[in-house]
Amino acid sequence: MKNIDWTNVEAAESFKKIEAGGYVCGITAVEDNEQKEYLKLEFDIIEGDLKGYYRDLYDRKGFWGGSFIRSYKESARGFFKKFLNAVEASNPNYKFDNDEKKLRGKTIGLVLSYEEYVGNNGEVKERIYVADILSLDDIRAGNFTVPKFKALIPSNDNASGSFEEISDDDDDDLPWN
Repeated sequence: MKNIDWTNVEAAESFKKIEAGGYVCGITAVEDNEQKEYLKLEFDIIEGDLKGYYRDLYDRKGFWGGSFIRSYKESARGFFKKFLNAVEASNPNYKFDNDEKKLRGKTIGLVLSYEEYVGNNGEVKERIYVADILSLDDIRAGNFTVPKFKALIPSNDNASGSFEEISDDDDDDLPWN
């Protein structure tokens, strides 16, 4: 083994996994993909026990894990407007003027949850994602619901991932019928 002076090496601390829940966050970076019509936003937690969580992750691993995408394509504009309403409600005297760079430094309420996905190596893995975007007031008041863990559905006969066809008889037990 290589001779190393271990007295100058800091021991790694255990890494605390973020819990699903509502968080007061700040937008740390915004990147516009004009061709595909979406913004990629990076964020960090700015209040509570996990304040600076993603900065710490970056300092330790060189990876910024707090990000999400908001599409502004015509078909997604209602969702983008919900995002804008939450940003404007969380930042007094701020009104979005189509300059995405001004979103940097704004605060926002985010609901985070976990889901499974298939990694590049084919393994099923777990990741956190932004499940909802709300005002700071809603997050602080607990006015949100954390979605249950999203597990991948086994692909048995439905390998395409599409919906299974059902008959009209299956509609009888729906609450609105």
